[in-house]
Amino acid sequence: MQEIKKRRIVIASVLKPVNDPRMFEKFGQSLSSQYEVHIFGTEGVINIAASTIIFHPLSSYTRLSTDRMLAPFKVLTKILQLRPALVIICTHELLWMVLVAKLFLSCKIVYDIRENYFRNILYTNAFPPIIRVLIALYVRAKEWITSPLINCFFLAEAGYARELKFIGNKGLILENKLKKVTLPAAKKWSAHDLNFHLLFSGTLAPSTGVFIAIDIAIKLHEVDPRFKLHIVGFSPMQAVRLQIKEHTRHHDFIQFRESNVPIPHLEILEAIQMADMGVIAYPASLATENTIPTKLFEYLGYSLPILLIDHAPWVEICRPYRAAITFDPLNLNTGSLAQAITTTNFYTSPPEHIFWDTEEKKLLQTVSELLE
Repeated sequence: MQEIKKRRIVIASVLKPVNDPRMFEKFGQSLSSQYEVHIFGTEGVINIAASTIIFHPLSSYTRLSTDRMLAPFKVLTKILQLRPALVIICTHELLWMVLVAKLFLSCKIVYDIRENYFRNILYTNAFPPIIRVLIALYVRAKEWITSPLINCFFLAEAGYARELKFIGNKGLILENKLKKVTLPAAKKWSAHDLNFHLLFSGTLAPSTGVFIAIDIAIKLHEVDPRFKLHIVGFSPMQAVRLQIKEHTRHHDFIQFRESNVPIPHLEILEAIQMADMGVIAYPASLATENTIPTKLFEYLGYSLPILLIDHAPWVEICRPYRAAITFDPLNLNTGSLAQAITTTNFYTSPPEHIFWDTEEKKLLQTVSELLE
């Protein structure tokens, strides 16, 4: 009996690695049982032989380089060869590609919006002030111009449905909830040294609060030497990595897992499993006010207590499960905070509505409808 050929789907980014959790673990693995899935991204460590997904790693390049500017054209060339039924683009840098793909192919196009790029560029310090305004306006203009050609917008945050007017009625909320995997049994770091181990994981940047986390760890260590901090994450900006090294140089109770490439997601999850408490310390910003950090779902999903900056929407998510202790970095009573951290009984009930299963059903249903 001849095997029925699966319809082909391309998932593409020019900045995220091919093993990016949202592209690979969530979209890719969810879709690969029904479709032939191809993922484009930068190089990433992955067991390709164990996956039915086909990976197309791009050559390594820096954030501001000619190779990065040419990457969208390389992706487009390959897409034109593959002739997929559906293309899911996961970055605004591939939006112009939509015009060409629509011109030559009859494929459907989905724009997976993981960030409100306009706000992120405008309200963070990644670019000089004047340049950031111009870049933000360019990106938003590009999103408006190409929006009529997009068949569906996937929104990683429910708040984007209010912030982004160009999506019209074509938006589908697919939050970055946790796709939980069973991890090998491992003892917590504290079981070996009887200290209290904080964890800061994920993207390392001033806008994600890594320096706030370092400052709090230093203050907690001063009142209770048992407090330690592990920083396990990645920053594409070398200047930030050097700043972190400088801030932690004279504090041997802070361990920085430095890397110039994205750290495999499994390593992040293993660190969550072995820590005593995770730190979420995003400073107040218009860039993140309507977002939910992915690591909030991860910490909740693995029942890791959370030291949480006092941002009302995130506090409300944690409150029913007694998952977090809140803090205000501008009004900090370190002694009281240290006592609360070490004496509170966390997770009086198991968290709900935080797992990828619910989002996966929406993803599969929507893709099926798009390809009818």
